[in-house]
Amino acid sequence: MEYNTQKTLLQMPEYGRIIQQLVERCKEIENKEERNEMAVAIVDFMGQRNPQLRDEENYRHKLWDHLFILASYDLDVDSPYHIPTPEEMQVKPKRMEYPELQGDFKFYGKSILQLIDKAIELEPGDEKDALIQVIANNMKKSYNVYNKEHVQDDVIFRHLKDLSENRLDLTGLDSLEKSKIYYATNRTNKSNPRHNPKNQNNRKTFQNNKNRK
Repeated sequence: MEYNTQKTLLQMPEYGRIIQQLVERCKEIENKEERNEMAVAIVDFMGQRNPQLRDEENYRHKLWDHLFILASYDLDVDSPYHIPTPEEMQVKPKRMEYPELQGDFKFYGKSILQLIDKAIELEPGDEKDALIQVIANNMKKSYNVYNKEHVQDDVIFRHLKDLSENRLDLTGLDSLEKSKIYYATNRTNKSNPRHNPKNQNNRKTFQNNKNRK
């Protein structure tokens, strides 16, 4: 009985032993034209055995790279792509730089920091004031989701001041409910019946009573 440990080492186990054997047979063919034909057939077969690769960008290029890996980089065929070397394939990707969020405020997320930077760049005026209040409202939502509890507005104002390095300051505002954003949102909901939950419930009750008749 022959065990797998006694067989030839698979360069890429995900392709299986059949493809590995086909690659070894291709290397033994003396006529280069025939080797080229067989190499193309093997690549097509590899694509059929791993259809998920088709969702990736340049998947054909990747299949040809895998062919040379399976051949231990010792296969004399004409590839439509650059023929890789062991050194190139062993190069580690560059380390990804993750955004550094400030200290204890990671739960606010990168988008809040970007909005704060944008607000700092704006000239003083209604647009800047409105954006600052939008930021504060979103910070409050993020804080409540993260901590699962209600947060006082003055806490949000202090956090905003710290995150903006004292360049955005709402500490003079008693609460977010007194901001223009809050009042504008509520006026819109009251004036538009579609956004009023009470009106929606009334419509549902009326429709149900109508159906009963």
